[in-house]
Amino acid sequence: MSHEESFLSHLIELRSRVVKSLLAVLVMFLAAAFGWPGSQKLYTLFAEPLLAALPQGGQMIATDVVGVFLVPLKVSALVGFVLALPYVLYQVWAFVAPGLYAHEKRLVLPLVVTSFVLFLIGMAFAYFLVFPVVFAFMSAMAPEGVAWMTDIDKYFSFALTSFLVFGLTFEVPVVVIVLIRMGVVSIEKMVAARPYVIVGAFVIAAIFTPPDVISQFMLAVPLWLLYELGIVLSRFVSRPVGESDWKAPTDEEMERELDRSERESTGLK
Repeated sequence: MSHEESFLSHLIELRSRVVKSLLAVLVMFLAAAFGWPGSQKLYTLFAEPLLAALPQGGQMIATDVVGVFLVPLKVSALVGFVLALPYVLYQVWAFVAPGLYAHEKRLVLPLVVTSFVLFLIGMAFAYFLVFPVVFAFMSAMAPEGVAWMTDIDKYFSFALTSFLVFGLTFEVPVVVIVLIRMGVVSIEKMVAARPYVIVGAFVIAAIFTPPDVISQFMLAVPLWLLYELGIVLSRFVSRPVGESDWKAPTDEEMERELDRSERESTGLK
């Protein structure tokens, strides 16, 4: 099989998997937006941490004419993407897996699954722990006579940013393990960089959280502790000094690769 035919077959497979991923996201979005409980109820659940912290009689507002329709749909799109993400990651894995050797698959697949789970844990941490504390603090700090309310679109932007920040924060152990496993840095250098990581964690927290000490600590401290967790776990997966991460393929792996190439060549004829 020529290089052009091989490249074309990979493009066809990539297109197929991208279409399947987009369809999965679309189906999950429609289910979240128009199924049970529907986009309106879903937004109420999404905004529950803020609604619970508002003063008695307080409510959220919509300053945009179509905001009451579009913002709940945005929430449904976010929920649909998260629900479809395992299938999307599977499609990515299925596309790259045939080009990996067995020892590479044993490392990549657990990292993909772990990354997804940790991202969800980060979002849950923000929703169930950070939001109630931050909103209660803001409600208590409101001057007397000031009606503390917020626009639903601004709340969505704040929550989405927080989900991304905390979700990515919980990916720190995976990043540390990958860097050490690939030999980019050593465990000793990671340990030596601890003071800079702690300072950087508080700088990141100051940038991406509201200007109160509590919420900053709730981002900076987990970021530091997850960095330490990554160092501890990397001791079990790090390579011995001088050992290469590349391993010669076994005869069985070579035969599987040849069979796959022959099947692709036959399918194009």
